[in-house]
Amino acid sequence: MAITGIEIFKLLPKTNCGECGIPTCLAFAMSLAAGKAELTKCPYLSDESKNKLEAVSAPPIRTITIGIGEHSKKIGGETVMFRHEKRFENPTGLAILINDNMTEVEIDDRIERFNSLVYERVGLTLRGELVALKCETQDASTFIRLITRVMQNSKANIILISENPDILAAGLSACSKLRPLLYAATKDNLDKVAVLAKEHSCPVAVKAENLEELVELTTKLEQYGIKDIVIDSGARNLRKAFEDQVIIRRVALNQKVRPLGYPTIIMANEMTSDPMKEALIAATFVAKYGGIIVLSDFQGETLFPLLVLRLNLFTDPQRPLATAEGIYEIGGPDENSPVLVTANFSLTYFIVSGEIESSRVPSYLLIKDTEGLSVMTAWAAGKFGADTIAPFIKKCHIADKVKHRKLIIPGYIAIESGGLEEELPGWEIIVGPREGAHIPAYFKTWKA
Repeated sequence: MAITGIEIFKLLPKTNCGECGIPTCLAFAMSLAAGKAELTKCPYLSDESKNKLEAVSAPPIRTITIGIGEHSKKIGGETVMFRHEKRFENPTGLAILINDNMTEVEIDDRIERFNSLVYERVGLTLRGELVALKCETQDASTFIRLITRVMQNSKANIILISENPDILAAGLSACSKLRPLLYAATKDNLDKVAVLAKEHSCPVAVKAENLEELVELTTKLEQYGIKDIVIDSGARNLRKAFEDQVIIRRVALNQKVRPLGYPTIIMANEMTSDPMKEALIAATFVAKYGGIIVLSDFQGETLFPLLVLRLNLFTDPQRPLATAEGIYEIGGPDENSPVLVTANFSLTYFIVSGEIESSRVPSYLLIKDTEGLSVMTAWAAGKFGADTIAPFIKKCHIADKVKHRKLIIPGYIAIESGGLEEELPGWEIIVGPREGAHIPAYFKTWKA
């Protein structure tokens, strides 16, 4: 953001109303400058100030939304070259390719894979979000049938692939309300595709043969008043595509080259016919710096690693994943079931809860808010000791759910057992395993 918190503060209404969720306008300005608040949260901002702030606070790479509603996919909005500088904003969109010359069985199989290859990890849902529909037949009615079939059987965000403006127009007649991405505007069809994009308020992808041509094409689209643009440098080998991605990000961020300040699309499906090599290419561009990656197909053995890689890269390094504080009942516990307590770092919760489930011993798992820190880190920071755990045990009313008074604490904080017995009179503090993996064996000796 090219403006300081104090400069933002000068343009705010200075009411200190708190309706934005932040107590003072100065604090809101500082949060806005740090990218931790949204300008729209201020209800009393004048139009003049809003226009000024929107102009200077827009990210160097524009945020583009494909689709509508809760299932829409945002890409772009990036502000840094490297994740450790701040964070990456909008995770790379993964798209499965479906051609209109495929058989109905092939089409249905791909739709089924798009719908079913969904994974839960650390409390988050991981999946591909887009379906790229390519018109190979050059027949508008066949293309429309494909689009209709996908719309009826999935909630996918759609990419329409054709360089024939008439085919794109036919496709839009079936799905314009879903705000699909049009791929692609080229030097030969730009004027006609631009008219379609503007008429239907759809984002449009630009495909060029090199970066110089890409600048020319995006500039022309901007002259049409089109701002929702995705760019494809046209490179179809790994080295050249990688170089283009780095150059585009660098000049957009560091040199403020506005015509390249858009998210990119990578056609990994066109770079190889080997599925495993395609997965490696896709992994490269999840990191550097694909906004959308089109895959020739979704298969669990390649899609899941890509989704986990994406999760790791696009998780805010300054904000640990955390589970809500409270009592978690695992396996239908009763009044004789064991009670365990641990920190609310998401990975800790999912490891511990998973091991409890595998032990098949119904249990109460108490999650203490440690601001997303793991057990040892939270303990070292003074957030997971006797003086913080004891008030939580009393407040959560676990005593109303069990007739025993036995609390199992992680082995890593065994030193806190004496303090907890002092803070919780009548409770027996039991030191449990140091590692979650040892919980099933530990429970074999459990007695209420």
